[in-house]
Amino acid sequence: MAEIKNILSEVKHGILYLTLNRETKLNALNFATLTEIREIFTEVADNKDIKSVIITGSGEKAFIAGADISEIAELSELNARKFSENGQEIFSMIENCHKPVIAVVNGFALGGGCELAMACHMRIAVSSAKFGQPEVNLGIIPGYGGTQRLTYLIGRGKANELMMTGDMIGADEAKALGLVNHVLSTKEEAMAKAEEIVRKIMSKAPLAIGMVVDCVNSVFVPDEDGYQTEANSFARCVKSGDYKEGTSAFLEKRKPVFKGA
Repeated sequence: MAEIKNILSEVKHGILYLTLNRETKLNALNFATLTEIREIFTEVADNKDIKSVIITGSGEKAFIAGADISEIAELSELNARKFSENGQEIFSMIENCHKPVIAVVNGFALGGGCELAMACHMRIAVSSAKFGQPEVNLGIIPGYGGTQRLTYLIGRGKANELMMTGDMIGADEAKALGLVNHVLSTKEEAMAKAEEIVRKIMSKAPLAIGMVVDCVNSVFVPDEDGYQTEANSFARCVKSGDYKEGTSAFLEKRKPVFKGA
C-alpha cells in the first residue's frame, strides 16, 4: 500500500478505524485523499484481520465538509467527467464492501462528505451534525453518486429540495428522513454505538453478511433482478460451512463458530 498521509488508520479487535485527518481543511476530500481511500478499501477486501470499518473525521467541526474547492475550480469538461467517475468508483467500493462499514458523522457532512457517508452501510450522527449537498451554490451538482443515493435514501421530493436549494439539515431531521440510523449526543457515544453494531454483525456468518450487502444493493441496479440475486445468494449460503455450523449450533443449543466459508 502507498504511504497514507491524509487518513489515520488503526485496527483493534477486527475493527478498522479510519479518521479523515485534514482538520485545518475541515477534512475536505482532495484527489490525494480519494486515492488513499481506494488503496485502503482495496486492502480491506482481502485482509482477514479486518472484519469491519468505522469512518469518522478528525476534530469536532467536520466529518468531511466537502470536496477541495481549489481542485474543483480547475476542472474542465473532460476531466470533470473523469473526476466524477473516479469518485463514484471509489465510493462504490465502500458500498459494495462485504464487511460492514459505518460512518460516524461528527459535524459537517457536506457535498462529497455527505456522499461518502451515504456510501457507507449505516450512518451514526452526533446531534450537532449537519448534512447537505450544496453543490448548486458552486454552479455544479453532486458528482460522487449523491443524486442517486440521496434519492434512494430519502425519496425524490425531499432529495430534489435539498439538492436544488443547497440547504443543510440537522441530525434529527436526517434521522427522521431515513438518512441516519442513530443520533447520539457526543462523538464518544456515537463511536460506542458504531462499535456495538459492528461487534454484533461480526458475530454473525461473514458470507451471509456479504450476501446481504449484494442483495440490498441489487435493489438499486435497474437491470438486475433482485429476487434472483437473493435466490442465488441464498443458495451460496446454503452451500457454505457457515450454514452447516449455524444450523447445527441452533439445534445443539450452542453458540456458532463461523469461519466465513
